[in-house]
Amino acid sequence: MPVYSSVEEAISQVTGEVFQRNKSSSLSGGSISHSQCITGKDGRVFFCKENDLSFLPFFEAEALALKQIRETKTIRTPEVIGFGCTEVASFLVLEYIQEGASSPSGQKEMGHELARLHKIEQPYFGWVRDNCIGSTPQPNPKRESWIEFYRKHRLQHQFELASQKGCSFDKAAVLLLNLESFFLDYRPRPSLLHGDLWGGNASHDRAGHPFIFDPATYYGDREADIAFTHMFGGFSSSFYQAYEKEFPLDLGFKTRKILYNLYHELNHFNLFGRGYASSAQSSINQLVSTL
Repeated sequence: MPVYSSVEEAISQVTGEVFQRNKSSSLSGGSISHSQCITGKDGRVFFCKENDLSFLPFFEAEALALKQIRETKTIRTPEVIGFGCTEVASFLVLEYIQEGASSPSGQKEMGHELARLHKIEQPYFGWVRDNCIGSTPQPNPKRESWIEFYRKHRLQHQFELASQKGCSFDKAAVLLLNLESFFLDYRPRPSLLHGDLWGGNASHDRAGHPFIFDPATYYGDREADIAFTHMFGGFSSSFYQAYEKEFPLDLGFKTRKILYNLYHELNHFNLFGRGYASSAQSSINQLVSTL
């Protein structure tokens, strides 16, 4: 991959038009990479994320995920302009989409479109490559068994990272050994997932139409995506009603929602510290109590 002298040079080469920066403004919401809106002297506007050089493989994976979701023609993602690195940083340049207000109709549209995305399937769980969730490496080997995939490459992976930080969780081993108990009457299909779908990674454009971004994509149980939408809020009843009308959820989702959000609680502990340890332990206790 070529090393560019600047982000401007990369945009110029990829688009075939010379791009000169006129101004840039930092954007809030990103806790992992530095995000900014870059406006050129010709009026073109791009969204750019920058991180250190070691983050380049993750930007490459994100670009692939955005393209893959976009190609399904189910729900909008920003168009990928390009990615690469300078001598001091890696970057990802995307279409800049001006955000508008959320509305019941926009939430309804998002629910329908996400359900259609989840109907895109492969015969395996996992993905074509590893990626990251936040800045945490996320392994995605192709596996036939969802239970084994989720046990080893989601929960156990996060427990091991927590152990490296000197933290262990009571009853974690019991939970891992008994994951099958949560799937006795339910057989997940490998749906194409966003993978990190909280309110901060979904929005609406100025016309009110939804779009999603910052994916941690893989093929997995669609309930994992829906579960995370509940964790921090930001999705209305119109969203859930539209999703269920298009693609009804199994009755056991209420319990598995806790199981799937445990992955994110553990990841937030590994990223941001002990403030999330108690919520993860509470989820483990709640899940084990149902066995």
